[in-house]
Amino acid sequence: MCLLNSVLTWDQITIQCDAVSHRSATNPLRAHGRLGSVCGIEYAAQAMAIHGALLAPMDSAIPRIGYLVSVRGTTLHVAHLENITTDLLIKADCITASANNILYEFSVSTCGQLLLAGRATVVLNATSPFILGESA
Repeated sequence: MCLLNSVLTWDQITIQCDAVSHRSATNPLRAHGRLGSVCGIEYAAQAMAIHGALLAPMDSAIPRIGYLVSVRGTTLHVAHLENITTDLLIKADCITASANNILYEFSVSTCGQLLLAGRATVVLNATSPFILGESA
């Protein structure tokens, strides 16, 4: 499921993408015909994943798998996204990165109007979904 339309710009720190899928009646994240604004986190997560792929070394034979493990400080400025008639702008900025952890700040906006924003932590190449020593 790819929700993004295209990558607009990117560099070592930032990626900006656009999306039109929020208007689609067949958007897989819709429930009862609505697309809650919290679904914008998935749009941002996809932008982060693309950013990671673009930054991967060209000789990298095995892609690194990233897990979205935390979303914090998220503010939703609208209730739903399906009624937004213009394209979405998704931006993710790498705040800090180590060998296996990346902290991003993200936003989803349209025509200068902020729809949602927050921070997300991605863990790379975790060997188990219980990465923090928790057990099932």
